[in-house]
Amino acid sequence: MAWAAGGAHIVDDSEVIDPGTCQLETWLAGFDGSGGGGGYADATPTCTLSSLPRLEFGLQFQHYWYGNTTGSDQLLGPALKVNLIPQATGVGLGLAFTGGVNLATGEFAIGALVMPVSIPLDDKTRINLNAGWQFFRILEPQNGFFYGAQIETKIGWEEVSLMLEVFGRQPGFTGAQMGVRWRPNDGPLEFDLLAGSYFDTVNAKFFTIGITFRY
Repeated sequence: MAWAAGGAHIVDDSEVIDPGTCQLETWLAGFDGSGGGGGYADATPTCTLSSLPRLEFGLQFQHYWYGNTTGSDQLLGPALKVNLIPQATGVGLGLAFTGGVNLATGEFAIGALVMPVSIPLDDKTRINLNAGWQFFRILEPQNGFFYGAQIETKIGWEEVSLMLEVFGRQPGFTGAQMGVRWRPNDGPLEFDLLAGSYFDTVNAKFFTIGITFRY
């Protein structure tokens, strides 16, 4: 269960939310595999100030539970993203950091430092590329190289988009995810319905539902 800074989408883009606004991003993922499955829930409120229009900052709460094993973990930590070059220039570049401290033990449990690149192909389609570092205390090895590539495109109405992404952690795993995003009337609510698979771990399939509220 390894997530980058992209929320319900594992691969992130280079952009921050509109200056002067905030959002609450939530998602719930369930895993099914020979390891007994498990799940992951996340709630991340973030904001971008008008005075700091290229910085998105917030706090991420993560809750993991494990299929055939007892117990669960709750993590809390920062979620930061800096937009270094806006994608409106032709190629967007950012830098994102997320981290989590185990609330039960006080140990630093998870961290990721990722550089997202966004390449708009036209006004409806863009490619997002990620590369960076991940730390997971419960994995061996704890440190790994994260990478990912994603294409997203709006279809029909502007409020509906499709996404396909591949990602991996080396040494560790590779996987893919696809889904649909719906933002009714381009309003404050956004819904994600996603399905994915890891190719070389016991938790082979995962399904995710996400809701984002902007304010």
